[in-house]
Amino acid sequence: MKAKILIVDQEHAFTVGLQRELEEKNYEVFVADRLLLAQELVRKIKPDFILLGTIAPRGDAFQLHQWLRKIPTTREIPKIVVDVPPERQLHSGWRRDEGIRLEVDDYFNRPIKTTALVHVIEKLLNEATRKIKVLIADDHAVVREGICALLNLQKDMLIVGEAINGRDAIDKTRKLLPDVVLMDIAMPVMNGIEATKLIAQDCDQVKVLVLSQYDDEGNITASKQAGAFDFIPKKSVSSQLLAAIRAAN
Repeated sequence: MKAKILIVDQEHAFTVGLQRELEEKNYEVFVADRLLLAQELVRKIKPDFILLGTIAPRGDAFQLHQWLRKIPTTREIPKIVVDVPPERQLHSGWRRDEGIRLEVDDYFNRPIKTTALVHVIEKLLNEATRKIKVLIADDHAVVREGICALLNLQKDMLIVGEAINGRDAIDKTRKLLPDVVLMDIAMPVMNGIEATKLIAQDCDQVKVLVLSQYDDEGNITASKQAGAFDFIPKKSVSSQLLAAIRAAN
């Protein structure tokens, strides 16, 4: 699915040039040159990125910014401001007091090359949409379901598969290339320590987090020696797991 970008600006040459370059990058681009049209498009298309330029009357762009902050679907999406040249700021563009209250990902003054803006937009969209791919390896379905329920609530995480033993975990890691494998220790066919060792040897870009109810010093040491990124006791999964997954990326 194409990412949707909304450009809010009244300078025709600027919006046409930027829209053309973004569409060449396979983005779906919408343009609004006034406040009400911008609000209508936000409701209709649910954009993934918004560029706030300058529109008349002065102050409408900031009013739109404040309105976007109140809407759950647009509060967290990436936004940048492209203002008028510094020498024109006394009479047009964003007022100084508005700039102080801005909450956006970046701010630019014109003149700026549209190619540079496209690069910034791509970078911010990639950061906003990237999800941590997770493979869950545990022989107990109830445990897997519980972890899935927790991870599915996280916007930055994606469960790419489940494995029921160590050998299955290795096979699915090679096939699915997750960012993180959540590995139980006591599993049939092959235990989690052996599986972790082989994954660390074959897929060094994949981080393994060992989860076990047996959190004695021996298992913790064996996990680290096998190449695990971290060891999480199952009794502490709810409080430590999410932080550990994010720390591994």
